[in-house]
Amino acid sequence: MSLEPGKLLREARVRHGLSQERLAIRAGTTQSAISRIEQERGSPTVRTLEELLHLMGEELVLGSEKRDTGIDLTLNRANLALTPSERIERGLDFADLVRRNRGGSRDSRRLGEL
Repeated sequence: MSLEPGKLLREARVRHGLSQERLAIRAGTTQSAISRIEQERGSPTVRTLEELLHLMGEELVLGSEKRDTGIDLTLNRANLALTPSERIERGLDFADLVRRNRGGSRDSRRLGEL
């Protein structure tokens, strides 16, 4: 499915065998206004696009879905249940873990500097 309003409008208009001029007459606008929308030179409001599609016997269907952010919200809730000092302690413990598990010793980093 196309997400560009102009392409969506053009596909519907062609599917219904209408010219830009005929759709413009139905909508009470000009052929050039329809052309600008279809060429993405103007962004119609959702309401305008809905009305133009309605004139052709079509319905604009919009929706939204919650997106996966990759964040474990249960961990966030658990962390927010901690006191500020407990959160600091947990952060320091994590920093220590990262330092211990970097995958190399200080000596190997010095060799890379040579």
